[in-house]
Amino acid sequence: MMGALWIAACGLLLLSSSSGVEGIGVNYGMIANNLPSPDKVIALCRARNITDVRLFHPDTAVLAALRGSGLGVVLGTLNEDLARLASDTSFAASWVQSYVQPFAGAVRFRYVTAGNEVIPGDLAALVLPAMRNLESALRGAGLGGVAVTTAVSTAVLGSSYPPSQGAFSEAALPTVGPIASFLASRSAPLLVNAYPYFAYAADPSSVPLDYALLQPASAATVTDGGVEYTNMFDAIVDAVHAALGRVAASGAVDVVVSETGWPSGGGGAGASVGNAAAYVNNVVRRVGSGRGTPRRPGKAVEAFVFAMFNENQKPEGVERHFGLFEPDMTEVYHVDFTAAGPSA
Repeated sequence: MMGALWIAACGLLLLSSSSGVEGIGVNYGMIANNLPSPDKVIALCRARNITDVRLFHPDTAVLAALRGSGLGVVLGTLNEDLARLASDTSFAASWVQSYVQPFAGAVRFRYVTAGNEVIPGDLAALVLPAMRNLESALRGAGLGGVAVTTAVSTAVLGSSYPPSQGAFSEAALPTVGPIASFLASRSAPLLVNAYPYFAYAADPSSVPLDYALLQPASAATVTDGGVEYTNMFDAIVDAVHAALGRVAASGAVDVVVSETGWPSGGGGAGASVGNAAAYVNNVVRRVGSGRGTPRRPGKAVEAFVFAMFNENQKPEGVERHFGLFEPDMTEVYHVDFTAAGPSA
């Protein structure tokens, strides 16, 4: 059983930073000056059985490399573009015409995401108008099958423990509530960035490491009514499910874990190659099992690992050490992506 300190750690997590189909993807970040060419990166993804990639912003060289790859693509917008996307339908149309339409015949776009981790915050009110304009632009281009959503961090939650009591914060609710209704009406998922690592690092003496790492032998559990949680990953996902159920019909909006990972270095508590390898491989096996969460046992989980590479222009510390690969494409640690099922 988790005690009061575990609850406090979850509270600290809230301050840190598909729909139900099986599959494991990676976040292809580019905050570095020494990364391999996009064609080499996409070839590496295919060679390692990675089925999907998430791009934080459009990059035409990467999109060109994705042509014919068969990889599912989640394409993000720059946060700084949200104001124009929300207010200018012609800009939204131009964005789609530049970054989606030229590639749509040969690239398997899954979602377009309006912004990343801007709710709550000064840009939050722009997200839904931007989503609407992007959707209209996609439909106008004959690409209505590409769903529009957004990616949020667990900062949108005001309560997360126990998971059944998950609820959006007062600051996030005015924005997330209407977004949830929009997504529910279109059977589109909410993308959530979920990091058990940051809860562990905030209070390693109170959060059991095995529970955070999804270790099969973990003796730590959280009992929530009639269900039991043996890992924090499931607990976070179900806290978001519960929060969504308070603003939309229960089960109407699926959750896709758009980022999750563990640092292999950088000096943070628990940041090591061994722990990173354990966590990511456990997530891949968790996704590959096809089983749902305790709250939604019949709905498979989808997740995107953060990140493809160690990025040398990110802030000093653990932020530079979430990569699966070094920029020379050697492994930081081995991940068996064959344990994951294909995405749809």
